[in-house]
Amino acid sequence: MHQVDADAVTGAQHPGGGHRRGRSGQPQRLEQGAQRLRSGQGGEPVQCRVADVGGTAPALPLGGPEALERLRLIRSLRALDLPLPEVRRVLADEGAAGRALEDAVAGRLRDLGGELKALRWRQAALRLVRECPAGERADRLRLIGAVSIPPSTAPLARFWRAWLPPRMPARAVSAFLEAAVPQLPDEPDPAQVLAFARLHAMTTAPCPAGRQPQPEVHRMAGARGAAALYAGLAEAYELAGPQLRGARDPHPGEALDAYVAAYAGAYGSRDTRQFRRLLAARLAAGPRLDRYWELTAVVLTPPGGRPEPTPGSADDWLRAALERDDTDAT
Repeated sequence: MHQVDADAVTGAQHPGGGHRRGRSGQPQRLEQGAQRLRSGQGGEPVQCRVADVGGTAPALPLGGPEALERLRLIRSLRALDLPLPEVRRVLADEGAAGRALEDAVAGRLRDLGGELKALRWRQAALRLVRECPAGERADRLRLIGAVSIPPSTAPLARFWRAWLPPRMPARAVSAFLEAAVPQLPDEPDPAQVLAFARLHAMTTAPCPAGRQPQPEVHRMAGARGAAALYAGLAEAYELAGPQLRGARDPHPGEALDAYVAAYAGAYGSRDTRQFRRLLAARLAAGPRLDRYWELTAVVLTPPGGRPEPTPGSADDWLRAALERDDTDAT
């Protein structure tokens, strides 16, 4: 039985440094095995031991006349940095074009996507430090140092879960978080890295004692009413989106009607002139998270582009439309 070890298959370094290679440039043992197979001396089973980090992986049986091709396949798969368990699954599959190969390549592409995203965020963070004024460098480093690379939006999701009323239905919570937590760009610029670092700092900072983060106008709806409220608000924000993208001034219309209807439905009321006046007063008295939405817009907007609408900017536009509607009615 012929054996080709880690050096022959993966090109691993020897303790003394360097690779033992034949004249063809391939590792020497693979070349010797290949020569024996081509000369007809390799008809007996060939066993391949591929060394993994920290030990030797189970042997990969490579018997039969296709042994040379299988050895080449192993080298190709390892050159693509496929993990050894995946290599074994591919070899066990029928043919190189089997499903195991497709799954292995797809998995590696997913891994590389994450690695590339991490590198791009790290590059943008380094540019941010290099390009900022010297007096701001320590603060930038502190902000960046608190964020993982690649970054995670989990702290933002935890912030909003604490903000939402307790016992709110899980499906409604998921829909809210999808709208409130920004999707991070794969290729950020320094401004987007800084904006997200500030979002991270904002949402992980301790809440001041005795402060109620959720507006009274939302708490009044209760857990079940809040679910209906946020679903209705999401519809209103979507209708307001084109107005924001077109830089149109706030005005009454379909988006405002949906906005008021969301609150009226959550309170079990009707959309009347009196209700609109009461709603405008309650909204004006509630706490706001303007800074969160400003930073979110920076994270979402491609460099040089028009700011992307957010739930916060849509809510601002709709509040202004409500105030204008109230003024026009008096």
